[in-house]
Amino acid sequence: MIRNYFLIAWRNLRKNKIYSAVNIIGLATGLAVFWLMALYVTDELSYDRYPPNASRIYRVTHSGQSGGNSFNLAITPSSFAPTLLNDYPEIGDAARIDAEGGGTLVYGDKKIQRNDIFAVDNSLLKIFGFPFLYGDAQNALSTPGSIVLTRTLAEQLFGKAEDALNKTIILDNQLPSKVTGVMHDLPANSHLSFSALRWLSPPTDNSLNSYLYTYILLKKDANPAALQSRLAGFYDRHLKARMQPGTQYAMELQPLTSIHLHSHLDYEMARNGDVRYVWLFSAIAFLVLIIAIINYINLATARSSLRLKEIGVRKVIGSGRRQLAILFLIESVFFTLLAAAIATVLATLLTPAFNTLSGKELSLWQFGAMRTITILITFTLATGLLGGAYPAAFLSGFHTLPSLKGQQGDLSGTILFRKSLVTFQFVVTVFLIAGSAIIYLQLRYMQHKDLGFNKDQVLSFHISNRDVREHIEDFKQQMLKDPSVQAAAAAGNPIGNNDIGSTALYFEQNTTTPVKVQTFYVDADYLPTLQIGLAAGRNFSATQPTDRFHSILINETLARRLGWANAIGKRVQWPNNGGETQFATIIGVVKDFNIYSLQHTIQPLVLQMPPVRKEEDNLCVRLNRSRITQGLQYIESVYKKWDATTPFEYHFLDDNFSRQYAAERRQGSLLLTFTALAILIACLGLFGLVTFSVGQRTKEIGVRKVLGASVTRIVLLVSKDLIKPVLLASAISIPLAWFATSRWLQGFAYHISLNIVVFLTAGIVAALIAMFTVGWQAMRAARANPAESLRTE
Repeated sequence: MIRNYFLIAWRNLRKNKIYSAVNIIGLATGLAVFWLMALYVTDELSYDRYPPNASRIYRVTHSGQSGGNSFNLAITPSSFAPTLLNDYPEIGDAARIDAEGGGTLVYGDKKIQRNDIFAVDNSLLKIFGFPFLYGDAQNALSTPGSIVLTRTLAEQLFGKAEDALNKTIILDNQLPSKVTGVMHDLPANSHLSFSALRWLSPPTDNSLNSYLYTYILLKKDANPAALQSRLAGFYDRHLKARMQPGTQYAMELQPLTSIHLHSHLDYEMARNGDVRYVWLFSAIAFLVLIIAIINYINLATARSSLRLKEIGVRKVIGSGRRQLAILFLIESVFFTLLAAAIATVLATLLTPAFNTLSGKELSLWQFGAMRTITILITFTLATGLLGGAYPAAFLSGFHTLPSLKGQQGDLSGTILFRKSLVTFQFVVTVFLIAGSAIIYLQLRYMQHKDLGFNKDQVLSFHISNRDVREHIEDFKQQMLKDPSVQAAAAAGNPIGNNDIGSTALYFEQNTTTPVKVQTFYVDADYLPTLQIGLAAGRNFSATQPTDRFHSILINETLARRLGWANAIGKRVQWPNNGGETQFATIIGVVKDFNIYSLQHTIQPLVLQMPPVRKEEDNLCVRLNRSRITQGLQYIESVYKKWDATTPFEYHFLDDNFSRQYAAERRQGSLLLTFTALAILIACLGLFGLVTFSVGQRTKEIGVRKVLGASVTRIVLLVSKDLIKPVLLASAISIPLAWFATSRWLQGFAYHISLNIVVFLTAGIVAALIAMFTVGWQAMRAARANPAESLRTE
């Protein structure tokens, strides 16, 4: 019997090719999208679950507010790790990470530049349980000068990973390090990313300067919630006496597995994901699949009149409602199985493009072939049963005699349900079109917004060699000899990477309450090189020695924060590393400029000249627009003369900022892709419905043409019932899209203003697409020869 049902389904497929093609293509596209999106979501949710004790690993963070100053940091002072371990018996181990950046690794004639070398406590190896290939996984970083390489870096330096053990390499031209271990590369789904770990010296001070990441491992019987409630005592014992009265302070334990999707603090190791986008894309994937299922339901119920006599005959020869329902369910499952086979091919072909869009390295079979196939078949059967449930119940419910006479009875409820499904399809479609448009406009806004300086044709590169830093002025002057180089300046950090430091300073009006400010080392050439304007006062001068130690510049935001109409000549003080008070005078106010991406507001900023040459380790060079290639070649040649051992690696400043929006670009691309697929599937459904409608009204159309109806009137006649749900969908979707996009834009400190025109345009675009889909098929019917139409009976 089951075999017979499948045979009937196959015959129906061959008999109704357009109907079958619309259903199978729509379902295949929906299944392929859902499959790929499931891989993406699963990967996002799998972050940091690789350590054996992942459920007991926590990162320590802290936040606070006092006197208008606030902080929300992923980094902590050096003393937190040992103090927490000593104070709380629930903590089994603690470790610190100094994500210092790295430098040049040298072994023999091999030189490799790596900017992802961390200095860590040996206990980090025990906490995370990194799998080692060679060396002692428990004590590889227990002695000064030791370093652990990842497999990839070991092979790059030594050819074979096993040859690396106990070899000595030179780091940054001065630090000899002994390779004490080689570990497997970290998985891609880790918020940590490094190529080597080196020994970190024990904490020697009790300062509150936050610059390290602190991780703890709880004991097996520890209660995280109970420990969290007791952390308030840490502040009372160790911090309260050293902070301003009335400070609101909180220390938090972040579960390791929640960092990637739920943590967006200052000074994260890298930009994390966002759980909101995980749910958004999950919902979109479901909606795209539901749109495909709706197509099947709509076409199956619309075609009921063609199967009335078949149903009546089957009931006459003994088929009950149950048997008929099974027949239609099997037909639905059959279509879905065929669609799943095509979806597998589609997903395989689309995976490389999807990986490019999402920035991941996903594989269709990454969870194992048998497991994937089992899930796919189970999900396909569930989809087939879900899609076929309503048509099976509807079709099997016709009575015998009316079915044999071709009488469908009152179908007003069914028609209303069908129109509701079409409306739902286009609610989703209009929503996606509007969302894609807003994301595109916001990205374009970020790329073209005035940042307060000119970032075009400015390249930035790091000076690793400390001897070169001591002669940085001579280095700059040699670069300026070529006409392709317009200007050059030194700074402590490249801007646009979201990693500028901050500190607390005491300003003249109140020397008892510190003000948290961002601090940035720049030389006297920095402002003219980046074309940053002055609002008042003067720039640093290389000819005035006092500027290096006793003069600062502030930005307009800080001047407004302090309530100063004229900040020039005001005094600032702060304790230096030796505990002595250091003073400086404000000599200028710079116009506000963005040192971070546009997700961040402009913060109070202090510019200082580097007190020592070693802090001048990043150069910014403005190139002649017409001589970019020549300028790059010349700068590299000068660089090699000064430092022949370190590879020349550079970044353009606009690329630094652009990288901060990579996640938004990927999200926009994914949303645009889903929008196109949703439109395709929805239009396939409309095409199927209008094709069926035209087929049912062939004789009517012929009669109307004979009686003088114009082509336009016939097109309107056929189209109006299918276009109305699209217009209703626009009215429903526009408020939903407005709300969702306004929430998304709140994640940016600077963003576009929502304009109703964008949303109305999205509705019009959806209506035009629907009208074209419906109108094309209606036009064919309207232009057909009436004689041919009237012969159909």
